[in-house]
Amino acid sequence: MATFGIVVGGGPAPGINGVIGAAATVALKSGARVVGCLDGFKWLMEGDTQHVRELTLADVGSVHLRGGSILHTSRANPTKKAETLEAVVKSLTSLGVDHLITIGGDDTAFSARRVAEQADGRIKVAHVPKTIDNDLPLPAGIPTFGYETARELATTIVENLIEDCETTGRWFFVVVMGRKSGSLALGTGKSAGAPITVIPEEFPDGTIHLEDVVRTIEGAIVKRLAFEGRADGVAVIAEGVAERFDQDELDFLKDVPRDEHGHIRLAEVPLGKLLKDAVGESLAARGVKIATGEKDVGYELRCHKPTAFDRDYTRDLGAGAVFTLLSGTYNVLITRRDDQIVPVPFSELMDAKTGKTRVRDVDTGTNWFRAARALQTRVEQADLDDPKRLEAIAKAAKLSPDEAKKRYAPIAWSSTKRR
Repeated sequence: MATFGIVVGGGPAPGINGVIGAAATVALKSGARVVGCLDGFKWLMEGDTQHVRELTLADVGSVHLRGGSILHTSRANPTKKAETLEAVVKSLTSLGVDHLITIGGDDTAFSARRVAEQADGRIKVAHVPKTIDNDLPLPAGIPTFGYETARELATTIVENLIEDCETTGRWFFVVVMGRKSGSLALGTGKSAGAPITVIPEEFPDGTIHLEDVVRTIEGAIVKRLAFEGRADGVAVIAEGVAERFDQDELDFLKDVPRDEHGHIRLAEVPLGKLLKDAVGESLAARGVKIATGEKDVGYELRCHKPTAFDRDYTRDLGAGAVFTLLSGTYNVLITRRDDQIVPVPFSELMDAKTGKTRVRDVDTGTNWFRAARALQTRVEQADLDDPKRLEAIAKAAKLSPDEAKKRYAPIAWSSTKRR
């Protein structure tokens, strides 16, 4: 009898239970056992096989309707030490697990690959990609599960803030989850109709300077004042912008705690307040006063009940993972393309330089990004080249035309490329 183990790692995302339920149902109906491992790799790393739950059809019949994870999750990293990786394989083997389904983001995908290598064929592994950040290397246009549900809820939150800001005459700075990719922030801002969304991919590679972000948002505020006569709006900012700030420029970043995988805990970085204060102080110094507020959007998205799209999607992925493993194909990432399950070998997911899972950034060359950019209120190069438009922006910013041109030229966009 085959025995399937299921492990959930990383942060929650809507649809986890859909994968668990579908995988367990299909495996059980095939005659296999299904063992749910609680709290990710946490206990398996310690050689503890007591924190498991043998799943039955009755356990998983309707779990796809729920948010969260019935198996919980953790960021425990079994790859940091050779002995913990070996302990995971020994724990799974002692449980009789010969097929393993992992559910998680890029870090869990990396852990899954290392477990597969350590098991050397004794445990056949399939990884189901999960993250609301939408940053795993799936084919273009295919989201990671949980993203669409998270975007739907985040859009509603930003829509409400836009209405509130129009009513009360103020600007809100909304920071949206997304460590590496600005996909969730951009999708949210575009869908809600936010005047500006700032993502890390719009800046050149390397360090992002705080002053460039301040000028970008400030430019949107004064342009909206100049041409729409409005002192309200919402600036959506991807939290990953903070990860690329220069730590020497912002000393407090040196003391921000890191997670088990070495990443800065972005939730500990007060990005919204930092930008709100910096933009407000910059404008106030010239006599331009705006009322402001800030909000982080992220944790309330992760365990929301999945939408119909993510319920359908995750059930396909869970069932597809079992079909794939039982067919003899293993050590793969499970994807769905054109309603077909397509497994991708782990070797194709790796970044040759880092040895870790590649991250999918927002492609700024796509029509999706181009349209999102065109719908925003941004200082354009054309604004600075047109004397009348430049004069209007300068007046709203309480600068001379020459001062305005000098201030906003570094962040101005042309119609074909960013300058």
